[in-house]
Amino acid sequence: MTVEAHKETLEFKAEVSQVLDLVIRSLYSNKEIFLRELVSNASDAAEKLRFEALSDGGLYEGDAELRIRVEVDKDAGTLTISDNGIGLGRQEVMDTIGSIASSGTRRFVEALSGENAKDSTLIGQFGVGFYSAYIVADKVTLISRRAGLSAEHGVCWESDGRGSYTLETVEKTTRGTDVILHLKEDEKEFLDSWRLRSIIGKFSDHLALPVEMRKEFYGEEAEAKKDEPPEYEQVNRGTALWMRPKSELTEADYHDFYKHVSHDFEPPLAYAHNRVEGSNEYTTLLYVPKKAPWDLFDRDQKHGVKLYVKRVFIMDEADKLMPHYLRFVKGVVDSDDLPLNVSRELLQHNRKIDTIRQANTKRILSVLETLATDDAEKYGAFWDEFGRVIKEGPAEDFANKERLAGLMRFSTTPRDDNTQRESLDAYIERMKEGQDKIYYITADSAAAARHSPHLEVFRKKGVEVVLLSDRVDEWLVSHLTEYKDKHFQSVTKGDLNLGELADKDEKEAKEKAAAEHGSLLERLKTALGERVDAVRPSTRLVDSPACLVVGEYDMSANLARVLKAVGQNAPDSKPTLEVNFDHLLVKRLEAETDDTRFNDLALILFDQAQLAEGGQLDDPAGFVGRINQLMLKMMLADN
Repeated sequence: MTVEAHKETLEFKAEVSQVLDLVIRSLYSNKEIFLRELVSNASDAAEKLRFEALSDGGLYEGDAELRIRVEVDKDAGTLTISDNGIGLGRQEVMDTIGSIASSGTRRFVEALSGENAKDSTLIGQFGVGFYSAYIVADKVTLISRRAGLSAEHGVCWESDGRGSYTLETVEKTTRGTDVILHLKEDEKEFLDSWRLRSIIGKFSDHLALPVEMRKEFYGEEAEAKKDEPPEYEQVNRGTALWMRPKSELTEADYHDFYKHVSHDFEPPLAYAHNRVEGSNEYTTLLYVPKKAPWDLFDRDQKHGVKLYVKRVFIMDEADKLMPHYLRFVKGVVDSDDLPLNVSRELLQHNRKIDTIRQANTKRILSVLETLATDDAEKYGAFWDEFGRVIKEGPAEDFANKERLAGLMRFSTTPRDDNTQRESLDAYIERMKEGQDKIYYITADSAAAARHSPHLEVFRKKGVEVVLLSDRVDEWLVSHLTEYKDKHFQSVTKGDLNLGELADKDEKEAKEKAAAEHGSLLERLKTALGERVDAVRPSTRLVDSPACLVVGEYDMSANLARVLKAVGQNAPDSKPTLEVNFDHLLVKRLEAETDDTRFNDLALILFDQAQLAEGGQLDDPAGFVGRINQLMLKMMLADN
């Protein structure tokens, strides 16, 4: 059949133009990355065909030998990367090359600004690997046909990256995709065969299908073969790296493979390579990255490891093989006995998947435990990147709650800075004699936690308190209630009971204060009305006049603020105001005989207590007005 000509010129979407502009103008380092990205895309296309052909063998079109070819044309100045994979239809070309997910592109553009403007290593992390071609090319032509469509449904895409592209219907007898790079004048080094072979060996040696280039002949042999069809040879090893024995692999091999699966140019922090045999046979190669990906907390972004079954690619982001709190882990799982027609739905109900998931979890936790023991500095860097994600673990993975707690790091009151480096094991070792609880405070910032008035009695007694200021910490302490038989106790909840740490004299002093200052407590409760549940003497305070406390089983004030910030309603609960009778302000308040002034001072005391714990005032203007009146009276008194 003849091809019905259908050619049109289309404009790139705005976000694509931004990316292309950055690629063309700003990216100069690590030029080799373009070949890694294009070969990787070709490999993905071949794997997708292999997967779809499980249910429709006709997609092979009589050619089941999948491969990638890299060819140069020195006369034309072009470099071509071809594959016989799944290919693309016309609409797929428009959807995948004419546009990019705007949120990812926005972050990509931000990441490639300022000092990072020349960092081409970021390119693969944002799903824009195809555009890396423009690092070395001033024009790119893509010719593709999707497997299963007839020859006349080929499509040709072409652009110089300057804002528009052409799309044309062409005839293509073979399935798959050809990406033709018209190299810039100063990039002709990539027409050198040995240069290309070196790059392919560096980045693509592990691909589980062959990358081929033309055989090169010299002298008389070249003359004899010049009229014969070209011969091709495989230039990569073409063996799945994870299936090779550990004894054959070097650290460089593992690092290169990590860069392929993660699109990260830095080596991993740690990795684990294991072969499991028995009733459920599979191989895993799992990596812990050094840096958190930009989309780690993007709820819409999928995460997971690559799933293979008998070296057949099944799924790129198999999230059922790893718990969500380990979503930063990269790598490969290759099973020998999962059903080949496995689908996302089947993964949710397959017992073997559960077994693999549990084993993967334990393996990664073991890697992290070893890292924490052997290299505290490196583990500290890991915690800074991924600590907030690990803190999600106890709510999701009850079976490993204790191990996860042991891996966690926190900031505590004795530290001079807010870095999270203290383990719960170290905290327990330093506990005071008679201390039977792990004391903690939650706040919306590290400064608010560290300077909270609730900590005053603990500092006085030299009792260490864990400072929690990550948003996830409220979620953590609601599920992690004890560690090694030591219960967690919030210092902002309930009537403070220090157990054996409390002096008998302190208890008696509190009871005596409640009796002696009963009238002040009643006046404060009357002045504050429905704002508080009660007013009582404090055993927490040393230097501050007052603080707010919620009930033992009530929601913390910080959690209520977090819920409010995300648009959820927190349960109504009134705090208790605790006052320090030894403070001069409280003594002055007790001596106040003017009811109006007393009420104003009581409200100021209450609002200050709210502000001290990071809360927001219901009536900021009223608070400012009362402070101004107080200041004016003081100034007039001085005059």
